[in-house]
Amino acid sequence: MYKMFLPALALVLATGAVHAQDGRYASGDDANSHYGWADVLRVDPVYGVARTEVPRQECYEAPVVRQEGGGNTTAGTVLGAVIGGVLGNTVGKGDGRKAATVAGAVAGGAVGHGVARRGEREYEDTVTRCRQVSSVSEQRRLMGYDVEYRYHGDVYVSRLNYDPGERLRVRVSVAPAE
Repeated sequence: MYKMFLPALALVLATGAVHAQDGRYASGDDANSHYGWADVLRVDPVYGVARTEVPRQECYEAPVVRQEGGGNTTAGTVLGAVIGGVLGNTVGKGDGRKAATVAGAVAGGAVGHGVARRGEREYEDTVTRCRQVSSVSEQRRLMGYDVEYRYHGDVYVSRLNYDPGERLRVRVSVAPAE
């Protein structure tokens, strides 16, 4: 009985060795698949556009009018009104004294205001003004490769994330058609 068992065992082992050399029983999840090599016919890089928003500061020179010198016009007006009122009060008599005081205060205020402004001068200057703006930056980016390859006379196309070179390892699965 053992004599019949040994030739059968040898036949099974030999058949398994032939299939293992063919690559049909390579390690993997599916027993109905194997690996092979395909010739690469063409590789085309595929590019996309990546957009990013870039904040930046934009500055410019703006003209302004400035005033320099002179005194405090409010203080000059008040001081002139007080002095004018005192002088007007000394000039008039009776009811005319009140009118002279008021007229002196008004005239003194106007003179005091004019004297305070006499030292002022205006000039043009520039100031730098800035504002925050954002621009969109577009960059061309490699997204992958469209690869055309031939396996056992048939031509296939796949998108890969790498350039396979001249040959491409493929997994071939066989399933019954329904």
